[in-house]
Parts: sequence; C-alpha cells; structure tokens
Amino acid sequence: MYRPTASLVLREPRVSPSAKGSDMDQTGAYLHQMRATAPLVHNITNFVAMNVMANVLLAVGASPAMVHAREEAAEFAALAQALTVNIGTADPAWGVAMQDAATVMNDLKRPWVFDPVGVAATRFRQDLSQKLLALKPTVVRGNASEILTLAGLSGSARGVDAGDSVEAAMNAATTLVRLTGGVVAVSGPVDYITDGMRAFRVANGHPMMTRVTVMGCSLNGIIAAFCTGQPVLEATVAALASYGLAGEVAAQTAAGPGSFMPAFLDALAAQTPEDLTTGAKVSAA
Repeated sequence: MYRPTASLVLREPRVSPSAKGSDMDQTGAYLHQMRATAPLVHNITNFVAMNVMANVLLAVGASPAMVHAREEAAEFAALAQALTVNIGTADPAWGVAMQDAATVMNDLKRPWVFDPVGVAATRFRQDLSQKLLALKPTVVRGNASEILTLAGLSGSARGVDAGDSVEAAMNAATTLVRLTGGVVAVSGPVDYITDGMRAFRVANGHPMMTRVTVMGCSLNGIIAAFCTGQPVLEATVAALASYGLAGEVAAQTAAGPGSFMPAFLDALAAQTPEDLTTGAKVSAA
C-alpha cells in the first residue's frame, strides 16, 4: 500500500463553478479542483503497475493506495473517494475483491474506473470483465481492441496491445455506454471519450509513452482522481489531456524511455491549471 498520512483525512468533494458545465475551454479547472480535493484513490491493479501508478498519482496531486486482498478490499473501499480496477494480473480471489470494492463504490455513489486489460486473451478475463461490467463502472477505459472485445465485437488484440484503430471502436464505445450508463474512453494516438450523448477527442500525448510499461494502467488512477466530485465526461477528458500533455513535456528533455519516466513524473507535478488550459488539445467529436 502507498498512502501518505495526510490521506487519512477525507475531504468532501467541492466543485468549482468553472468545473460544473461542459465547456472544455477551461480544462485546467478540473486539475485545480482535483488537487484541491486531493482524493484518496484505491487501486486494485496489476503487479507490474503498482509502483509506477502510485508515483504518478502522487505527482499529479492525489493520494494512492494499493489494496487487493479479498479480506479487506470492501472495507478499504469505503475509506476511499475513488477506485480503479485493472484485470492485468487478476486471479479468482482478486476478481471477488474487485467486485466487492466496486459494489461499495456504487453504494456510496463514488466513481470507479475499469480497465479490461487483455480481455480477449483468456476466458477468465472475459468472464470477470462481464461481471465487472454488470456493476456499471463509472468509466471504462481501454485500447480499441479491448473496447471491441468487451462490447462483444471482434477485435484484433495482440496480448495486451491493440490491433484496431480508435475509429473502429467508436460504435463499440457507444454500446458499452448503453450497458453501463457511464463514460467510455478509447485510448490511442487520439483518444475518444463519450457518454453516449456527447463525445470528445483528445490529441495530447507522445509516441514515447508507448515505450514505457504501465502508462495506460497508471492513467486509470488519474481519471479516477479527476472524476471525484466532478462531471464524469468532462473530468475524464481533462484527465486524458493532462496526462498526454505531461508526456509531451517530458519527451522534450528525455533521451529515451529510461529518462522519460522521471521527466514524466516531474512534468505531472509541475503542470499548472493554466498550462493544461493552454496545452489541452480537446475537440468535440
């Protein structure tokens, strides 16, 4: 578990006036509000992602916790302000813990993010994903192949990598929205985010981000943090823009993947709401 002492004091979410509407011209307002809330994000994620994801959440201004034991997942979820669930290295006990924690978040009306990592690879992942989908996650985020598979369509996944374009998964995203009543984000060179009525594209990011492991997994925590006490569609869009912009900034000084990750953490920590408003590449889809 990674959790600063300060995270023991839970704060009620406060939404600033500029964050209440759907105008993405003030994208930085969502970063400002997230940091003001400093949410405790409970992550049931894969073994590969835990350390990096914790550091990413700390850098952006949130508070991470990694808790996956079935015996305590539900109890801990009640302490957190948001949850992420990632099936990358799940086993049957973890699967039950994920469902227990998600049920608590639903009961408390707090946001949770589901990442169906490699869902096409095995029957276990597909069965677990359907159980989690039935609990209606606040946000589903995955690559195009994962979104296609999750929606019951044929994808071209290669392990955990996408073999399909974001455009190919747009209809599948809408299908999943109908199932969950939430938001679906399709990650790619240009991300696509929809709640079934409105849709946005986010063009922030850099190719270097694909050469460092668990960048997508860590993004789930940022989305969950931004969604705490804020409109889910807009907060998800802002989270993706913030993350991608930090990647752009980091790539300016990184010599390769090894130096990229420290530069990325620094860029997240240094990013201001004004930087995000200016640098966000967001458009209506």
